[in-house]
Amino acid sequence: MTKAYATAAFLLFSGMAYAGPTPAPANAHLYIGWPNDGQVIAAGKPFRVWFGLRDMGVAPKDVKFPNTGHHHLLIDTELPPFDQEIPSDRNHLHYGMGETETQLELPPGKHTLQLLMGDDKHIPHNPPVYSKKITITIK
Repeated sequence: MTKAYATAAFLLFSGMAYAGPTPAPANAHLYIGWPNDGQVIAAGKPFRVWFGLRDMGVAPKDVKFPNTGHHHLLIDTELPPFDQEIPSDRNHLHYGMGETETQLELPPGKHTLQLLMGDDKHIPHNPPVYSKKITITIK
């Protein structure tokens, strides 16, 4: 079973809308290159988050080009609905200039991080392209 097929089946059976109108390559792979799942990071200073993407390109918001999108970093939250614009708040950070990394400073404690690609209008692709959710600890 392909990743795209498995994602579509999950969304159909879970009752969630499938995705936005912009197609994504079925083999696109999004991941967090650093930090690693389970990483412990020193509190009180910013740390780098590196975005990884294979078989798909990055383009700034408002640039509509086939097989591209831009990153959204989800912090301590679940994936949003795939057929709507990704929210923009402290839990949903937009990287609409085409950034592929960022610096974060989070309070002490456990936090989750996950990436989600959005199209030129901040709507997830079809099929949605998102990373595995990782957990880090700030201490």
